[in-house]
Amino acid sequence: MAVKRTGQLSLVEAFLGDRLAGGSSPLDRLSGLVKWYRFEKMLNRLRDGGPGRAAWPPLVLFKALLLQSLYGLSDRELEEALGDRLSFRRFAGLGLDDTVPDHTVLSRFRNLLVGEGLMEKLFGELDRQLEKAGVILKRGTMLDATLIDAVSAPPTPERPSKDADARPTMRKGKDGFTFGYKAHVGVDEGSGLIRTVITTPANVNDTVMAEALICGDEKTVWADAAYDTHARRARLKAQGKKVRIARRPNKHHALPARLKRYNRLIARRRAAVETTFATLKNRMKLTTIRYIGLAKATAQVTMAAIAFNMRRWAAITG
Repeated sequence: MAVKRTGQLSLVEAFLGDRLAGGSSPLDRLSGLVKWYRFEKMLNRLRDGGPGRAAWPPLVLFKALLLQSLYGLSDRELEEALGDRLSFRRFAGLGLDDTVPDHTVLSRFRNLLVGEGLMEKLFGELDRQLEKAGVILKRGTMLDATLIDAVSAPPTPERPSKDADARPTMRKGKDGFTFGYKAHVGVDEGSGLIRTVITTPANVNDTVMAEALICGDEKTVWADAAYDTHARRARLKAQGKKVRIARRPNKHHALPARLKRYNRLIARRRAAVETTFATLKNRMKLTTIRYIGLAKATAQVTMAAIAFNMRRWAAITG
C-alpha cells in the first residue's frame, strides 16, 4: 500500500523554524516530551487511505485527533484548522506544501481505533511514559465523575433516541436531568494527571466504578460521600491505604459535628479534581459526546484524557 509522505520541510520552513509559529508554543514543547515512536509502533497497522488513495501515516492522524481533543473541534473544524494553523501542521507532522486529511479520513481513522480496541492501550502507553518521567506522584488518587450530554435527543413516548446506549439521570443539586454518559476518573493527587478513566451511561452510580478507578500503588484514596461504604473503607484500610472518603449520613441520624468537620476537610483537599473537569469541559470543550454509542463515547473520553495528560505534562515540566 502506498503511504503519503508528510512533514518534508521546505527551504523556507527549515530556515525560519520557530519564527513561523511565533516562538516555542505549548504544542512544540509537547512534541519534544512524548516518545511518539512508541505510539507509532502501536498504530502502524491502521493504514487506511480509502479506495484508490495513498494511506495517511497513522501517527499523523493520531496527532490530529489529539489536537481535536485539546481544542474541542468537530471533524470539519479540525480539517479547516489543519489547513489554516501552522502550529497544528507542525504538531501533526505536516509541511506547508502537504495536503491535509479531510474529515472523512479522520472519521474513518477514529472508527479504526475503536474497532481495534486501541484506545485503552494508547492511554496505557502514555501512563508508562508519565511514570518513567517521574511526574506521577502516587501520593493519592482522587475519585470523581462528571456527566456529559449525548448529541442525540432523549427518547420520548413517541420516538426512541438515536443513541440506544445513552441514559438519563438527575443532575445532583440542580433541576432537570442529563441524557448521555458519565466519565469516571481517578486523578493523581498533586500532579493532577488522570490515571484511570471509565465511561458509562449517565445513570451508573459513581460508587459502582470505584474499585476499577483505584490504581493500587497510591497511599491515599480521596472521594466524596457518594463513594462511602463500610466495606470499601475496611478493604482500603486492610490494604494499608489512608482512607479519605467523606462520610455518608445515616438515614436515621444526622452526621455529628465531628464528621461534618471531617467532610469539609475532605472537600477542601479533593477540590483539586474539579480543576481537571474544568479543563476538560471549559478549555477542551468536552461538554457533548459527538458520536453515537458507548464504544465511541468511550473513545472520545479516553482520547480527551490522553490529550489532557499530555497538556498537563507540558505544563508541569514547562
